[in-house]
Amino acid sequence: MDSADPHRQIAMKCRIYIDEVGNPDLESSDDPNHRFLSLTGVVLDLEYVRSVLHPRMEALKERYFRPHPDDHVVFHRKDLLNARPPFQCLADPDIRAEFDEALLALLEECDYTVMSVCIDKKRHKETYTVWRYDPYHYCLTVLLERFCLFLNRTHSVGDVMAESRGGKEDMRLKNAFHRIWHRGTNFIGPELLQKVLTSRQLKVRPKAHNIAGLQLADLVAHPSRNEILLENDLRTKKLPPFAQRIVAILGGKYDQDQGRLFGKKLL
Repeated sequence: MDSADPHRQIAMKCRIYIDEVGNPDLESSDDPNHRFLSLTGVVLDLEYVRSVLHPRMEALKERYFRPHPDDHVVFHRKDLLNARPPFQCLADPDIRAEFDEALLALLEECDYTVMSVCIDKKRHKETYTVWRYDPYHYCLTVLLERFCLFLNRTHSVGDVMAESRGGKEDMRLKNAFHRIWHRGTNFIGPELLQKVLTSRQLKVRPKAHNIAGLQLADLVAHPSRNEILLENDLRTKKLPPFAQRIVAILGGKYDQDQGRLFGKKLL
């Protein structure tokens, strides 16, 4: 959704679908492999999901993986990357090359807006020695602020859906969202939040439910997180070629307005 285009009709009802990379455990922050946590949200017009994204995603699955109606195929980045069932046909280099081009075309041609927030847990732990904001909730707060400002700027309303993390974690996340909805944040008051958010409840769904928006978020979250790390000299290893192509696509998808970029943030 290109909010910078004044001639484009803005969707009245949006949803941000959120996927995480990493974990919120501060005790693991000294491990370079677990130092960073990111939340990436993709903002979609709900009618667009129904009429375009979901059918197109299902058509791609049907073309390559022939799912049975009783058994959904759900895109998951790690399984696709490693050609795990039901994606074992991707072990064939020719099929892999063809599928990769089709997937990149979907990522480039579909209409969505990306917002990514990444936290350096090691720095967070070192800076706040007495009291520390839960890293996941901190990222969620900043992501919600950006989503609400986007909705207000584009005269839209919307709600929030995150991938399930398990019973207790889901309840903690829902409670955190509920508090933000009622109290606002340090930067956005509850009046604005309640004006643009259509529900005081965070929707939490397993990816196994075959939700197109959550699968899209999963596909772009890892490249987006690594791009932020590269830009801030927190990663030295170059991205693989396929991830580089996704990053190039995301350059046109991040939320921005009048030359200001709001779609990427390192905490």
